[in-house]
This record gives sequence, structure tokens and C-alpha cells, in this order.
Amino acid sequence: MSVATPGTATPGTATPGTATSGTATLGTATLGTATLGTATLGTATLGTATPGVATPGAPMPATATPDGPHPRPPRRTLPEGSFADIDWARPWFAQHEARGRRWQQAALAGYAHYLDELNADAHAARQFTGRGQQLAFIAQDDLPEGAAYEAHIAATGCVPTRHNLHDFFNALAWFAFPRIKAALNARQAAAIDVLGVGPTRGGVRDALTLFDENAVLFASADPALTQALRGFDWRALFVDGRAAWESAASETAGAMAAVMHGLAHAPARCEVHVFGHALLEKLIAPYAACTAHAWVVDVPPAYFAWPRAQRNAYLDETVSATLAADAQLNGRSFSPLPVLGIPGWWAPNEAPSFYDDITIFRPGRRAR
Repeated sequence: MSVATPGTATPGTATPGTATSGTATLGTATLGTATLGTATLGTATLGTATPGVATPGAPMPATATPDGPHPRPPRRTLPEGSFADIDWARPWFAQHEARGRRWQQAALAGYAHYLDELNADAHAARQFTGRGQQLAFIAQDDLPEGAAYEAHIAATGCVPTRHNLHDFFNALAWFAFPRIKAALNARQAAAIDVLGVGPTRGGVRDALTLFDENAVLFASADPALTQALRGFDWRALFVDGRAAWESAASETAGAMAAVMHGLAHAPARCEVHVFGHALLEKLIAPYAACTAHAWVVDVPPAYFAWPRAQRNAYLDETVSATLAADAQLNGRSFSPLPVLGIPGWWAPNEAPSFYDDITIFRPGRRAR
């Protein structure tokens, strides 16, 4: 799937072997006739106008199974400079830095090196796609002609992966939140089983695509902050509620001094994880109106005292279960969230006046 600079997803070499059970035991979800329709988020700046460049039904290169022979060398290679543009100091990339830096170097060395690195990690992790097939990555040109992208991933475990930033971030998402990715794949494949591949996806598949391409996970232990997000009350969320944000904990000199002197700091009550790979691609060159589709995850207050790995596992399990079961999934399942408004993520937003621009921080549905 794609958004910003989409195009059919692109595959590479597949090395993993078979495996028994594992992360994605979500199976296929029953979608029925998927007549939910497409809903908009009420903001014209969401940045995912036509998500899903990796459209199901796009040509998919020659078959390659995890245990099969090494596919032919990939033909299409994009300029290396795009990978060099990743600034790992940016907070939205930080969650992927350890693995991402290694993959970045492999990508700069060439397409084949890059796919080998992805598959080495996939083989070690033994993760699974939507129908229990072991995860692997293949070159775009190895996708069978006429195969649907998501259906192919579900049936074979092989993710078509191009040598570009869009698919680089997509691959990282498979390791950061493997259950969520498997749940999205299971729902997409189930919808294709029922409806086939046509000129439109339908409401459920549109919502799944929005999630995959442009979602952030808004983890909140404070109902008032959640309501502020859903109600487009940007001042309550970002200005009055600034101290509640995990990302703002060391934003100011005063907060940093308090940490250095061992003084207590009010516990965080919300945080954001960027999930969408098209959103991460757009954030290579951040701009003020860059807006995500926020998926709210209610978390217990203790969540913010947990180590990062435990938090990620909680989000992965909770969100994947919801995605697998939510028959009413549609565009209004999300709330728009201007990414550069997140406290601690963009220096200019330390000034309260940053949030006065109503072309970005819109009143939304409250005013309708």
C-alpha cells in the first residue's frame, strides 16, 4: 500500500524457512460485504489523499518462497541519496533507529544487499503475515503478474519491496509492530477474497489503507486529552495539556534541570508512535501541515512507567486485536493530528502562537 509517493510495492529475496505459530495468529477476518463507505476526517490536510499505491491487483513478479532458490537480481534501483536523507535525530524516526541505521547502510550499498539484510532479520525474528506464513521480503520484479499485493503477502509471507524509502519504512513497521501489520494484512486479504480487486476498495479496505499508510498510535491514559484530540481542541491538547506529553518531558531547560537534580516530574499521560510508512516518508522533509490519522489507544496510567519494549508489545497486542474484530472500521475511526504540533517534536511549537494557524489546526467537526 502507499500514499505520498506510492507505486506498486516492491519485492526482493526471500530467505526465511517455515515456522510454527507465532506473532500473527489473527487468521482471516470476516468482512461481509464491506459496505461501510469511505469517510473523511474533516481536515483537508491529512496528506493521504489517495492511499494505497501498492494497489492490490498490480503486477506481482515471479514467485519466490522462503525456502525456494534465490530470485534473480532485482533490476530497478532508485538513487541512493534518498536513504542518506534519513535524520535519525528526528523524534519520529527514533523508534526505528537501531535497526534502521543498519538497513540504511545496506540500502546504500545496493538493492541486493538491502534485501539480504531485511531477510536476515526476518529469518531471525520468525514473524508471520496475515495467514500464518513466515515473513520474507522479495524484489518487486519477483511478484507474480496479476497477483494482488496484500493477497500475495497473506498467501506466501513474501512482501514485495522496492529499493526506496516508502518500502524501507514499510519493512520497519513489520518489525516494530508485527501483530498490527499481520492484522492489517489479514483484513485486506479477507476483503479481497470477498470482493475481489476492483477500481475501488470499499470503506473497510480504505480505512485499513489509511491506517497502514498514515496512522499514528495515540496512547492515552487521560480521557480529557483523548476528548481534546477527538474534539479538535488543540489548545487543550497541546498547550494546556503540554506537560502530559511524554515527548515534552525534557523539552524545557527547567524540566531538564529537574531531571538532572533528581526532582520528581509529573508522569506522562499520553504519547504518539508513528506507524504509517507513507507518513514517515513524508517526514523526511517535515512541513507544518503534515497531518496523521490518529488511532486512539486507551492505556493504563502504569503504561508510562513501563520500559519501551513492554509499551510497544502492549500497543501491538491491543491494536491488532481491535483491528481484527472491528466490523465498523471506517475513515471516522481516526482523528486528524497535525504531527508537528506534538510537544517536543518541533521547536517552533514551544510558542503557544504556533497553534493559532487555523489552516493547520482546524476547528473540524465541532464547528459543523
